Amino acid sequence: MVGGHYTYAEVPLFDTIKELFSLERNNYDKVGHFAQGFVPAIIAREILIRKNVVNGRAWLNVIIVSICLAFSAFYELIEWWVAISTGENAEAFLGTQGYIWDTQSDMAMALLGAFCAVVFLAKYHDAQLTKLAKTPLSP
Repeated sequence: MVGGHYTYAEVPLFDTIKELFSLERNNYDKVGHFAQGFVPAIIAREILIRKNVVNGRAWLNVIIVSICLAFSAFYELIEWWVAISTGENAEAFLGTQGYIWDTQSDMAMALLGAFCAVVFLAKYHDAQLTKLAKTPLSP
């Protein structure tokens, strides 16, 4: 909601962080792209486990991360299409702030988010799924 109010490149807290650490740009969008990998990872994991789609945890993790990267790539394509259709206003929408590797770093943040979700939440998620499976359904 914050990014939608200010645009990603102008979020005040991240302007302050930019000044404190002498950064070249407001990096609020990187938080959003991290979440773009983190949140779908748990959703994808839940669906893949419940539907018993993948046999083996290693492949499960590879597929989860791949799904998250696919979502992120699709979002980057949408950004590109909007930029083409808006012409001169594209910079305000994209928020690249002159950073030529913005798309690639956005994808890297989504990758990091997905990786963190799989590594740090897998045991907790498994415990929750086990607990849910043991809970009898109400009539």
